[in-house]
Amino acid sequence: MTRLSFSKTLLFVFFLGLASALFAAEKLDGITISQIKTAGNVSVKAIEILSKTRLRQGENFNSAVANKDAKRIAEISGVEYAYYNTVKNNDGNVVLTYVVVEKNLVRQIQYIGNNKIKSSILTKKAGLQRGDYLDIFLARSGVDKIKTYYLKKGYNFVEVSFDDSQIKNGKVIYLINEGPRVRLKKISFSGNDAIKRKTLKRGLSSRTRKWIFWPAYYNQSDVEKDIAKIETAYQKLGYINAKATPVINYKKDNKKAYLEFKIDQGKQYLVDVIEINGNTKFADEILFEKTKLTVGSYYNEQRADFDIEKIKKKYLENGYINTKVEKNRTFTSDGKVNLCFNVQESSQYKIGKIIISGNTATYDNVFRRVLDDADFVPGQIYNAHIARGSGKGSLETDVRRAAYAESSTITAIGSDPEFRDALLSIAEGQTGMILFGAGVGSNDGVVGQIVYEQKNFDISNTPRSWAEFISGEAFKGAGQKLKISFEPGTEVSRYEVSFSDPYFRDMPVKLDVSGSSFERDRETYSEERTRGYVGFTKRYKNNWYRGLAFSAENVNVSGVDLGAPVEITDDKGSNFLLGIKFLTGYSTVDNKYNPSKGRIFDMSYKQVGGDHTFGVLSATNRWYKTLYEDIAERKTILETKVHAASIIGEAPSFEKFYAGGTGSLRGFGYRGVSSRGTNTLTGAKNDEVIGSDWIISGNIELVRPIGAGTDTISTLVFLDATMVDSGTIRSSIGVGLQIMLPQWFGPVPMRFEIAAPITKEEYDDTQIFSFSVGRLF
Repeated sequence: MTRLSFSKTLLFVFFLGLASALFAAEKLDGITISQIKTAGNVSVKAIEILSKTRLRQGENFNSAVANKDAKRIAEISGVEYAYYNTVKNNDGNVVLTYVVVEKNLVRQIQYIGNNKIKSSILTKKAGLQRGDYLDIFLARSGVDKIKTYYLKKGYNFVEVSFDDSQIKNGKVIYLINEGPRVRLKKISFSGNDAIKRKTLKRGLSSRTRKWIFWPAYYNQSDVEKDIAKIETAYQKLGYINAKATPVINYKKDNKKAYLEFKIDQGKQYLVDVIEINGNTKFADEILFEKTKLTVGSYYNEQRADFDIEKIKKKYLENGYINTKVEKNRTFTSDGKVNLCFNVQESSQYKIGKIIISGNTATYDNVFRRVLDDADFVPGQIYNAHIARGSGKGSLETDVRRAAYAESSTITAIGSDPEFRDALLSIAEGQTGMILFGAGVGSNDGVVGQIVYEQKNFDISNTPRSWAEFISGEAFKGAGQKLKISFEPGTEVSRYEVSFSDPYFRDMPVKLDVSGSSFERDRETYSEERTRGYVGFTKRYKNNWYRGLAFSAENVNVSGVDLGAPVEITDDKGSNFLLGIKFLTGYSTVDNKYNPSKGRIFDMSYKQVGGDHTFGVLSATNRWYKTLYEDIAERKTILETKVHAASIIGEAPSFEKFYAGGTGSLRGFGYRGVSSRGTNTLTGAKNDEVIGSDWIISGNIELVRPIGAGTDTISTLVFLDATMVDSGTIRSSIGVGLQIMLPQWFGPVPMRFEIAAPITKEEYDDTQIFSFSVGRLF
């Protein structure tokens, strides 16, 4: 008898026996059940099996109900199938047994041939663990998962198969032939007449080197991404049908790969006609404001989609929340495109009720006041552009950041003919943390860091019990911020407790309160500061703000060197200062956290009294402009900063201006540019820094991202210039590298800068290399 015919016979006997049992069970219907048992279960507990049954001891047996019980038992995780048996005992009652056949368990996972990658890593990738129920389909799917991981690591010739010979014994075996790991040696292009090789290569995910120094390996998934990037780059220039085909040549026993992208540019199309149909609410010229495609320009699919969003924006921000805009393109044989935007207008709606859901720790008013700032309130036109319902609208982003939430979406709901309610859905995030870290910089030396921070603080929510305090339920919910930091260092130490309320008394006014101390050894003395500060900043809807701040500070100058200038010795001892500061400014940047375009301007005047009387006038202007965006959508940004400040009256040396070091005038030492005093022992001129009464500085910096990440690594090119009240203009030029390290609480920056002075005075302190590094551990 063949194996196949034997299996059929066995299956027939099983079903014949099952049918006989069911037929016999029907004869027992109506007889009392004296006992219910389970059989066949090893891993599945009897109580779990019996919880699925409807029949109970003492009830009359019912074969139909018993059959349904068996089906429910078969649905238990770990059960392959189930059935029941019945026996009539000596008393004439029924003994009911539910029999389960459990799924096989994974007792061993074996990898044969994996010489380069550990078995523990492959087990994680395969998705099967020892002790799991053995799912043959899941076990087989591990082949593709393991192969995908090998391909990602550069083993382009890997072969993975599944050996099921020991599956009945719970043994899963994968056979692996790793093959050579393929290093990507060169990337080239052909047929790329319209775009230079350097431009194309810069945006690719495929690399011949990783982190500048380490070799990179061939990755098929990266190549597939690069194909899309290259074709998109050509489509932006009007080559709608451009195709990129990768060709790989292997050398030296398949250990090295040479990748060539063969590009078929196709025809370049020009826009011949642009029109719009279906618009009755707005004129054509209003809808075409700030669109990018123009007649005579090269057709660009991304720009066409951008124009759709611009046209749609006009409707959405005016309450036509269901308006749709689609494009219709007609390509002619002579390389022209006729483009038509079809508008399907909707009804206009106002905001009805605002419903907030999902917040358990944060009060409703924390969110409502952000909506109030944007005039997103009941009765106003429903601006569906800033409240898109996707979480990507600017108002949704502001709500998320104001409450430090994981996500926030604003969705229009309801069926009223005039109004739509706004449902604000919140997914709250972690707002409290304790951070242990360290940093090092050429200005400050090594600094340790212990920080407690609660970004959703509520100063009035005092704990009702010790348990509430320990669990974190107390002092939470109002969107205020409390920060306590200890930063001892080798050259400078800082300690601070700060509190801020971004909406003081639920108004668009920010309250800042802090107490801090500061210790640092200066050039010829030691400086210790103890400071208290209270500030108010009011925001206006036109992007302007105004502020008023008060400070009380004691500055102790001690350890003065014998040869220190008289300007330093005059300030020796305790110096008490009271200050009041007036400030104003505005911001038009596209993103206040990571700007790529726009402007920030601020100006202030501070009047100081106490042991010294003087004023400080200061102004700063910053510009951000995106110069270039590559095929990987990484932005090259030009940052420009101009700063000017002046002392009015006679200020102590520790309140005057100094330049030099990272963040100021690179290429010069920290505080290395300043007016100089006279050494009281040697009588030497231009010896020690004493500060300047005014300063004017300018910085131009070009930040260009490199590497596989969008902005993980960036190169810097910069030009710094500063003028103080003595000497000529000091200037420097330099280059640098910025690396953003991903950490638990956000990216931590590392900056390395090399600068050379262009113009300087003979007594200036220079420093070619400057750096700053932050690290969490």
